[in-house]
Amino acid sequence: MNSENTDSSSGAPQPVNPSRRSFVGGMTTGLVGMGSTALGRSTESDAGQAEPPHQTVKQDPAGQYPKPPFPKQLQEWPGLAGKMNPRPDHGETSYEGRGRLLGRKALITGGDSGIGRAVAIAFAREGADVAISYYPTEEPDAKEVIELIQAAGRKAVALPGDIREEAMCTKLVAETVKELGGLDILVNNAARQQSCDSILDLTTEAFDATYKTNCYAPFWITKAALPHLKAGASIIFTASEQAMDPSPNLFDYASTKAVNANFAKSLSSQFADKGIRVNAVAPGPVWTPLQVSGGQPQDKLQTFGEKTAFKRAGQPAELAPAYVLLASQESSFVTGHVYDVQGGKSA
Repeated sequence: MNSENTDSSSGAPQPVNPSRRSFVGGMTTGLVGMGSTALGRSTESDAGQAEPPHQTVKQDPAGQYPKPPFPKQLQEWPGLAGKMNPRPDHGETSYEGRGRLLGRKALITGGDSGIGRAVAIAFAREGADVAISYYPTEEPDAKEVIELIQAAGRKAVALPGDIREEAMCTKLVAETVKELGGLDILVNNAARQQSCDSILDLTTEAFDATYKTNCYAPFWITKAALPHLKAGASIIFTASEQAMDPSPNLFDYASTKAVNANFAKSLSSQFADKGIRVNAVAPGPVWTPLQVSGGQPQDKLQTFGEKTAFKRAGQPAELAPAYVLLASQESSFVTGHVYDVQGGKSA
């Protein structure tokens, strides 16, 4: 059995140490000291004594979450996290914020489940108001995220719609700015992934849907967002290990992820004089609805993630700290960077 606890009511894997992501995975320095002051708390107690530094417990990452084999399961696209077995960990019970994004206003596409959901939870607990976009059939997952953002004391905006339409992308930005009063952080995360063994079986309609979701939508959304972004703003794209090491059954998806990585690199140069940073995160295999709704064939789904150094898939909660870092002022000298979070490669 893996080193994890399971919530009997939801089947969700619970990490051994609930506070392991409260320090952005150790990726930045000096954050523990700034956390309490950023939240408006004194670093000294009422008795005048300094509070002890936040403690984290060391763990073996290889045994922290479920390992293959996973049970066969197939959902209708785009899938729901709430129906996955095992249910992914998005940091619902584990992520603790330290005020790194206090007062910021963020838009996250695909914020209902997977990496986008984990980022929405983390951003809210770091002090940001958050708008999430999602496909209308993902409403059950989206409702849970909205509640979690509100429980963190932040404003939440739900924006259902199909981002394969330019008008919808423009509307997302307009509604976010209207409801949140501005925009500081844009996370272009939503993606479509469908396994197809041969290009001969890949229809123009399917190819178009993947490119519209993964490339056109970020183009439209970023273009609409730019007039609202001021110096200090951050744009983050979700790329993938597929951008550099494409799987043959993910021909169209992998090529779009290369586009996303290059979007970040190219736009970082365009926007530098505006004081806007642009980066990307490139995940490895992560346990999300993308995989169980056509993203992986059933035989590969059972062994999903076993080729990483840790012999397991990543959980969305393990990706969120990278997005927090890239959105926060702590990464002020980082732009045009593709941040790999891939669990290493097995020999």
